[in-house]
Amino acid sequence: MLELKGITWDHPRGLAPLLATAAHFTQENPEIHIEWKVRSLAAFGEQSIEQLAGNYDLLVIDHPFVGTAARSRCLLPLEEHLPAGFLAEQLQDSVGPSYRSYTYDGHQWALAVDAAGHVSAYRPELLESDRANVPRTWREVLELANRSSVAIPLNPAGAIDSFLTLCANMGEEPGRRPDHLVSRSTANKALELLRALVPHISGESFVLDPPRVLDRMSTTNDISYCPLLFGYSNYSRPGQIPYLCHFTNIPGVEQSSGARGALLGGTGLAISTSCQAVAAASRYLQWVTSPECQRTLYFESGGQPGNRVAWTDASVNAGANSFFLHTLETLEQAYVRPRYDGFVEFHDQVGLLLHDHLRSRSKELDIWAKFNELYLKSGWRAES
Repeated sequence: MLELKGITWDHPRGLAPLLATAAHFTQENPEIHIEWKVRSLAAFGEQSIEQLAGNYDLLVIDHPFVGTAARSRCLLPLEEHLPAGFLAEQLQDSVGPSYRSYTYDGHQWALAVDAAGHVSAYRPELLESDRANVPRTWREVLELANRSSVAIPLNPAGAIDSFLTLCANMGEEPGRRPDHLVSRSTANKALELLRALVPHISGESFVLDPPRVLDRMSTTNDISYCPLLFGYSNYSRPGQIPYLCHFTNIPGVEQSSGARGALLGGTGLAISTSCQAVAAASRYLQWVTSPECQRTLYFESGGQPGNRVAWTDASVNAGANSFFLHTLETLEQAYVRPRYDGFVEFHDQVGLLLHDHLRSRSKELDIWAKFNELYLKSGWRAES
């Protein structure tokens, strides 16, 4: 029997659908067995994929790591192992830029098995409001924070991710130039919005990541609204949690900003160069990212599909309180973070700086200079 080992992230959304699809795949292919293990959400965003690729055949990765993959060649270029027609369909069925987020230096390093991005979450019964009246601008977010319980993930990763989304929403995508992360004027405006929100949120926001914010929203009445966090359809599935969370598009900095620029999340499924059963791994990868699997077993077992066919499927949306249709506009306009080798370390360093800056309510306004000092050292390179 061929044995494949995979590593994913430790959340039901990350593990349950892979366990279910692996079991089904083995039923259909008795000669292949797939074992999935997990790493923490924090490790998912930080741990070296080069080390993981030496120990696992299948890797669930975050797209900012593809620059490292291109440099180290620790992952297989999928266009050399999957049919061109299938890859063309994956591109066509991409949820926003999810597919191309794993395209780098002319190669496809992973396929979008899961799609996500910054969206807004709310409890309509606590807001006494329907989706149409949830904040559409940051002015309305700040007004709501004065009268209702608003939270936002401001742990280090959450702080920098919210900053990046705000900049991109203003029309300036961070990390596209070699000389600065983002202009001083855009950075200061984004910082002003976050600083204005801080006095109105619980200090607990500074230790919460998106799943923990949603855990609180779905089990207590402590949080009525969150303007920016990665969407999790698990919290929108009737009958699975005490209080159903609703999701919608992000608010714009201005009315004209709309829902553009939300930070793209989600995960990609890749094959390591250490894999000794590439044909078997490729068959599993092609099946688990196919529209049919994505809209049926993958979703039904707790997954958040990466395929647009599933996102627009009526039965999928019926099973998740229309989570997918209500956030698709935001995902279609999502912002892809830089992916050059060195950006992940920069992201972590700036996240710590920004977290401390917001938590201490520092009066220092020129944190922009510190951002750029780290940015210039991070090894920026143009992406293709």
